[in-house]
Amino acid sequence: MMICRSVLKLSFVIGVLFLGRPAEGQQKVLLIGIDGVRPDVLADVPTPNLDRLISEGAFSDQVQTTRPTSSGPAWSSMLTGVWPEKHAVLSNNFQGNKYATYPDFLSRIEQLRPDLVTFAAADWLPLVTEAFGGPLITGVLDSLVVRNGYMGWSEADAFITQAAVDVLEGSDPDAMFVYLGAPDEMSHQAGSIGEEYRTAIAYSDHYVGQLLDAIRARVSYAEEDWLILVSTDHGRRADGGHGGDSPEESTIFFFAHGPSVIPGEILGTPAIVDVAVTALTHLGIQINPDWGLDGRNRALQP
Repeated sequence: MMICRSVLKLSFVIGVLFLGRPAEGQQKVLLIGIDGVRPDVLADVPTPNLDRLISEGAFSDQVQTTRPTSSGPAWSSMLTGVWPEKHAVLSNNFQGNKYATYPDFLSRIEQLRPDLVTFAAADWLPLVTEAFGGPLITGVLDSLVVRNGYMGWSEADAFITQAAVDVLEGSDPDAMFVYLGAPDEMSHQAGSIGEEYRTAIAYSDHYVGQLLDAIRARVSYAEEDWLILVSTDHGRRADGGHGGDSPEESTIFFFAHGPSVIPGEILGTPAIVDVAVTALTHLGIQINPDWGLDGRNRALQP
């Protein structure tokens, strides 16, 4: 697998920081979504924090995303656990969505377990505001942080990360989603998968490190069972575009890390719809067949 570079060395050097804790304690989830990252490019960029998650967790760089390979359908499928035929978002126009029937996993948690504390932060507006027919993530969450990425994507991602760190340091969240948009936008602006794109991916890895540090620094960390999920919505062509059916556009990655995770390569062909189902499963929410979800748990111990 191209993406798991130097994993043996990483496991030897830093494995003691993560391994050895039993799968017990209060279940919590952090899903980090990094927009538009090709797995093969990710493997070529220095990303020590993501490497750490890969080396000790479950991973795949052969995950299949939606068709079309656009952000609207893909983020909708990742967060709801159903394909576009069900959630009805087929482009970056979210009008006509069926989120009332197929809500995002955080809103579903609020419906089923209002005692759990939910948080989301994003700088692509349709995810969290009424822009273009959104939001995907509703206002029923306990905390929702919004930043307009088009005012400056690097600054917006830094702001989003700090907001999540503040929540981890100052409160007791149970289920979190943090969206980082700069890699996708930098590639679009440059019209390539070159230096600008790769620099943005490296910055995203830095933000992932800040989030991991904040989790490990929690006073209650020893009594918590954190599941860290990292994925993306789509890949891209060499010209920075996406939306087609090529392997470069439709193949993405998925990492899962934590005491409850079965480490190693995720076998078979995982799909973007598996992300939400894995998160719900970790929180002890039994998947009701009547919900019509298309995903499955791909990483957790039975």
